[in-house]
Parts: sequence; structure tokens; C-alpha cells
Amino acid sequence: MSQTLNRNALHKVVKPGATIGILGGGQLGRMIALAGRAMGYRFVTMDPTVDSPCGQVCDEQVVAKFDDVEGARHLAAQSDVITYEFENVNVSVAEALETTSFVPQGSELLRTTQHRVREKSMIQALGIPVAPFRVITSLADLQAAVEELGLPAVMKTSTGGYDGKGQYVLRTPDDLEKAYDLLSQTGAELIVEQFVKFEKEVSVIAARSLSGELATFPMAENIHRDNILHASIVPARVSDDVQQKAEAIARTIAEQLGVVGLIAVEMFVTADGDVYVNELAPRPHNSGHYSMDACITSQFEQHVRAICNLPLGSTALLSPVVMVNILGEHVQPVLDKLEELPPTCKLHLYGKSESIVKRKMGHLNVLADNVEEALTIVNELGIWDRVED
Repeated sequence: MSQTLNRNALHKVVKPGATIGILGGGQLGRMIALAGRAMGYRFVTMDPTVDSPCGQVCDEQVVAKFDDVEGARHLAAQSDVITYEFENVNVSVAEALETTSFVPQGSELLRTTQHRVREKSMIQALGIPVAPFRVITSLADLQAAVEELGLPAVMKTSTGGYDGKGQYVLRTPDDLEKAYDLLSQTGAELIVEQFVKFEKEVSVIAARSLSGELATFPMAENIHRDNILHASIVPARVSDDVQQKAEAIARTIAEQLGVVGLIAVEMFVTADGDVYVNELAPRPHNSGHYSMDACITSQFEQHVRAICNLPLGSTALLSPVVMVNILGEHVQPVLDKLEELPPTCKLHLYGKSESIVKRKMGHLNVLADNVEEALTIVNELGIWDRVED
């Protein structure tokens, strides 16, 4: 944000009745808008896809590509505050808007979290553990890095990766040339990370308002299939010590980076109880979808509160819950079993027009007296491969 706009930012409150502009029209934007509309806000979104999931529930959609500055200015002209729903929004657009409009998240955190090298270097600078990594510019670099870090290792593009895209697990020396040939074609800077022998993957979502108020959501224990989040289990089945470490890490990152809105901190937990940060996402996160039905305040309402500088809501957990993703291949089986869903199951579909295999189409929140019971409900539906309990 420019210095002129920044002077009064800490005291600026955007009250219900105002219009929130959202860069991006996917399911996260949709759920932000649905939560915000219940609070009395109006919404306009920008996305290149006509009738986007977010556009369906907004007052207006600007149909424009994510790098379209003029489209973004059209959005800004109708907005009292602007947010982004995912971190692959073009940084130059955010930079252009923050000089003339109210963009409380700013562009700098977006710029950092879009690039794995910048992101990991920043986390390291805070004294927070990450997997050792090396920047790769040639096959020789890759070979030298693997000799130092060992196998298995994970090679990734520094930009553009999500849901397992842009990465390659190196298991044997024979994988190196193949992986380099494949990922170097993207033109992105490449890194290799030492493989962390983790027992669990967890995440903590922190919310921070413009005035500096901070709150964290209960830790989620995450299970991935084919590098896509499959299920989140809350409460996470980890020790109190691990929970305290992970929450402290999320709080430190949110405070030190001056986050406004939400930041999801994905972490690995080892057998010894060590916690390593894997990735950051400066927005609502798939692993926080459980909060829509299981917390006093959902992550989406909290995001609206944070960027509008309202007091943050309570993140207290009302019920144990398992969130399971509905991908394209699961939509019809879920619809076929609607009548069999127990009354503690809450279905959320995203309004996407085409069900594509591995595409996120919705999610199911299963509430129960304990996570074991919730897992049993998910497994007995027979829609997904068994979630380990």
C-alpha cells in the first residue's frame, strides 16, 4: 500500500453495506462472498471464467484475465476494499491497485508466497525450521544437490505449483535427468528439498486484522492422496507439545510478516515431535473448510472480519469433525447417496459447471462426538478410499 493510504490503515474499518472486491472467482472467493453477504457486505469479483463459482454469488463479475490491469481497475472502482482468494493472482495487478485502492493484504506477501525460494528463505530468516533446500539451474546443480541432501528428495518449480503440480519426487539417481528435463521446460526457477520423514502433515490457519489482533484456528491433521488434500481431521491426533509448537510458528509468521487476513501454514511433524514448515498460503485454505460447520466463526467470515478491521470472531471448536474433499470423480456417488448422509453431515458444492477427475468440486464436513466416529461415517459411505483411522 502506498504511504499515503497506509497512514490511516490501522484505524480504517470497512463496515457492512460496503462492497468487497475479490481478485479471483474460484471456490474460495465463493465461500468468502457467502460468508460476507450474511454479514451485510456486497461483492464484485474478477475472473476470466464466465459464471465463475464466486461470480454466481456476487453482485457483479468482471470477466478479465488475472493480469488485466484495466479489468482490475474496473473492479476497484466498485470496491471499498479489495482482497485476493488465491496466491496466483498477478502481483503486478495487486501492486497497481494498492497505490490507489484499499488492498489491506498488500502485494509483498503475495510476491513472497508465490515463489518457493523467497518463501522458504523468509521462513528460515525467522528462525523457523524448513526442509534443507538448494536452488537448481542445471542438471549438474541437481546432481550436486542430491549428493549433498540425499535421496529421496523433492524437486519443485519455484512458481505455479499446487495440488502436486510442478514437482517430482526423486527416489533413485535415474530419476534426476528425467525430472530436470520435465520441470526445466516450465521456465521457472527450480529447487530441490531434502525429503522430511514425517509422521503427519498438519496445518494451522492464523488470522490477523489490520489493527494487529491475532487468532488461530484449531490445528488440522491432513491426509493427501495423489498430492491433493483428501481429508482434514480436527482435533488433530498429535501431542499437546506439537500443537503448541505449530500454533507458535503460525503466530510468529503472521506477526512478523504483518499478515492481514488469513495465512495457512502447512507443516510436517516427525516421529520425534519436530515441526517443519512446508508451505504458506496467504488466504483461506482447503484444510480450514471444516470451520464452516465446526467452529463458532468460519475461516471465511474471519477473513472478511480481518480485512475489514472488525473484531475477530471466536475460533472455538464446537464439534470434532472430518472434512473430506469431493473431487470430480466423487460428485455423482455423493449425489447418489444424499439420502444416506447422516444429519451431522454438511455438504458444500462449489457450482463448477464440469466435473473433471481430480478437480475440487466440493467438500463434506462430517461432525461427530469424536474423530473416530466421523472417520467411520466417511469410510462406510464407500465413496472414497478408506481414510485411515
